[in-house]
Amino acid sequence: MKKYITKSLWALMSFTMLFMTSCEDLELAPEDYYGSENFWQTEAQVENYVLGLHKHMRDTYSNIWLLGDARGGLQKNGTSSLNTSLNYSSPIKSQEFTKDNVGIGGWAGIYGKLLNVNLAIYKIENECSFLDDETRNYLLGQVYGIRAWYYFYLHRTWGGVPLILEPKVVLGVNDAQSLYTARSTSKETLSQVKTDVNKSLEKFASNVSMSHQRSTWSKYASLMLKAEVYLWSAKVTTEDQSPAAEDLGMAEAALNEVKGNFSLQSDFASVFAYDNKGNDEIIMALRFVETESTNWMSHFIYAFNLMGAKYAADGTQSSDPLELIGGGTLRNEYIFSFFESFDDLDTRKSATFYDFYDMDATTGDLINGGVVMRKFLGTVNSEGNRRYSDDIPLYRYADVLLMLAEVENAKGNDPSAYLNEVRERAYGTNYDVTLHGYTNQDKAANEIAILHERDKELVYEGARWFDMRRMQDANGKPLAFTDGISYGVPALLDESTEAHKLLWPVDVSTLNDDPLLKQTPGYEED
Repeated sequence: MKKYITKSLWALMSFTMLFMTSCEDLELAPEDYYGSENFWQTEAQVENYVLGLHKHMRDTYSNIWLLGDARGGLQKNGTSSLNTSLNYSSPIKSQEFTKDNVGIGGWAGIYGKLLNVNLAIYKIENECSFLDDETRNYLLGQVYGIRAWYYFYLHRTWGGVPLILEPKVVLGVNDAQSLYTARSTSKETLSQVKTDVNKSLEKFASNVSMSHQRSTWSKYASLMLKAEVYLWSAKVTTEDQSPAAEDLGMAEAALNEVKGNFSLQSDFASVFAYDNKGNDEIIMALRFVETESTNWMSHFIYAFNLMGAKYAADGTQSSDPLELIGGGTLRNEYIFSFFESFDDLDTRKSATFYDFYDMDATTGDLINGGVVMRKFLGTVNSEGNRRYSDDIPLYRYADVLLMLAEVENAKGNDPSAYLNEVRERAYGTNYDVTLHGYTNQDKAANEIAILHERDKELVYEGARWFDMRRMQDANGKPLAFTDGISYGVPALLDESTEAHKLLWPVDVSTLNDDPLLKQTPGYEED
C-alpha cells in the first residue's frame, strides 16, 4: 500500500497543479500542493477541477474496455488474421487467471482517480463557501455520480474492495498504518455504490443540464448508472451479496425517467460520427477531441504493409481499403463467427466491421476471414492525417431500450417491443417485422436474444463481459457458464472448477503493499 499511496499522492499533486497553472486569474506564487491558498478559491477553479475528473475518466478508458469487454468471449487470442500478436490473450481473453497472472494490476488504476474525486467531495462540501447552493449541488451531483461509477466497476470486477471515501492524505493522514484499508464485503461495496448514486440524484434534484456535447456527468448519467446498478443487484450473486428482487423495480423506474428525453438516431453509423457528437441518442460519452486526445482504435485496425495480400469480400485488393491514411497495428480482433452472425441487411454489420480474406490459389474461393473495426474511426484533419477522436459512449438510448427489454423479461413479460425498436433502426428501410422482428419466447430464450442484440449494438462499448455475468440461463446461472451462445466459442468458464473466475484476482504487489488486503476467494492456492 505504501507504493500505491505514493503514486496516488503524486498523481493528485500533479493534477491539482495542472489546474492551478491553467486559471488565468490565478496568482502563481511559489508554493507546494498543500499550501493551496491559491486554489479552491473561485467557482471557476472548482468547476475546472471537476471537469478534470472527466479527463481522468477518459484516461481510464483502455482499462475499462479490458474489464468490461476483453474477456467477454468475442475476442480472438494468440495471433490475428494479419499474423500480428494479439494483446491480453492470457489471462484476460483466455480466462487463464491465477494469483500470479492477473491481467491488470493495481486495481486498474482506479484508486488514484478516486483520490481526486474524494478531494473534490471534501472541498465542495466543507469549504468553497463562495459557491451558491445550486452550483454546489450540481457539482456534487457530478462527483458523487463519478465515484459511484468507479466503485461499480471495482465491485463488478473484484467483488468486495477497499472503500476509501475520504482524501486522507489531504487531511493530514500520512503514516502507512492509518492508510492501510481492508477489503469491505461485496454487499458493503454495492451498498456504497447505491448510496453514492442516490446521493448524486438527490444533489442534482431537477437539474438536468448536459454540457460539453454530453461528455460531463449529468442527472441522466446517474439515472443510467442507477438502472445498471439496481438491475445488477436484482440478478447477480457476488459473495455475500444476494439478488434483491425488489431492485428490479428501481432499475425500471430509473430507465423510465430517462426514456422520454432521448431518441435513436435514424442511422446507426451516425451515432458515433465525429461531426455528430452529443446527438440525441447520447446520454453520456467520454469525449475525444483531435487537439486533446484520441481513442484506442488504432489497436483494432490494420497496418498498411499487411493488408495488400488480403482480399475484400468482392475480390478486390487494397493496402488501405478504409482510406484510413494513418494505419495501426491489429492487437485486438473480434472473432469472425461473430461478424458472420450479423444479417447482411443489418446496417450495423458494415458500420462496425470491415471483413477481409485470403484467396485459395486453386479454387479462387475466399477463405480465412478476419475483421477490423469500422466503428469509431474518427476523422481526417486539415493536414490530411486521420485522428481517432470519436467519442466513446458510456450510455446511449439504445441501451435504455435493451435494459428495459431485460427488465420486462425478468418480470416474465414480453420484451419484444423494445428489442424490435432497436432492430428496426438497425435494418432501416429493409426492416420487415415478419423477417427481422423478434417474437416473444420463453424467458431463457428471450434472455439470449437480448444478449445477442446487445452484442451487435454495443460492440467496443464495454458491455459484453458484464452482460455475461448479469444475464442468466433458465436456472438463474450466469451466461458465462453457458455453451452455445458465443458464436461457436465454448462456455467462457466451467462452473464446477472456475466459478471463482467470475471475479478477478488481485496482483501480488498490491497485496504485499497492504497487510490488511486479502486475495479474492478461490485464488489463494492456485
